[in-house]
Amino acid sequence: MPTSPSQRRELRGDLAQRRRDLGPAERIGAAQGLRHSLESLPEFLTDGKVAGYWATGGELPLNLAIAGLTERGQQFYLPVIDSNRRLCFVPWRTGDEVAPNRLGIPEPVNQDHVSAPNQMDLVLVPLLGFDRKGNRLGFGGGYYDRSFDFLNVAERPAQPLLVGVGYSFQEVKSIETAHWDVRLDYIATEKELIDCTGGK
Repeated sequence: MPTSPSQRRELRGDLAQRRRDLGPAERIGAAQGLRHSLESLPEFLTDGKVAGYWATGGELPLNLAIAGLTERGQQFYLPVIDSNRRLCFVPWRTGDEVAPNRLGIPEPVNQDHVSAPNQMDLVLVPLLGFDRKGNRLGFGGGYYDRSFDFLNVAERPAQPLLVGVGYSFQEVKSIETAHWDVRLDYIATEKELIDCTGGK
């Protein structure tokens, strides 16, 4: 795994470009595969509060995976960046109004009911790269690591369960981590669900 800042930037750029280069048919196929992978995780079918993300920049879309949440009595949430550069989560349903935040990522306009990260049951986490130990390469902003840092002192898996979401080609052999990085419990791709909990 590249270790210097310039090497990590180059890897991020390469993975992001490969993601953007996918055609519509490939994205739809991947979204269908992702739904199958996530539905093999029992918690995804039963947890009450499931947070995700609004796919941008070629991220693997969640629309097919989350389609069944409402009829199962589950609530879907989208992240909102607060003034401390941490995430909080707001309920969202298809058709609810969104507007871009300062990073250009759509957020729910109605933010009357905001939940803290530790109030989520399961969080679908976007990523640029991952390894099979649950280490994640993000965009470098640290939003997820700051928001879920309380999990680093908890016996894992804990609440919420962190499930990374990405295409299978985003897997790398290993990712060098820092002490503040928060490990993922599972990773869901269009091909499989990877258990990073060590069987715990």
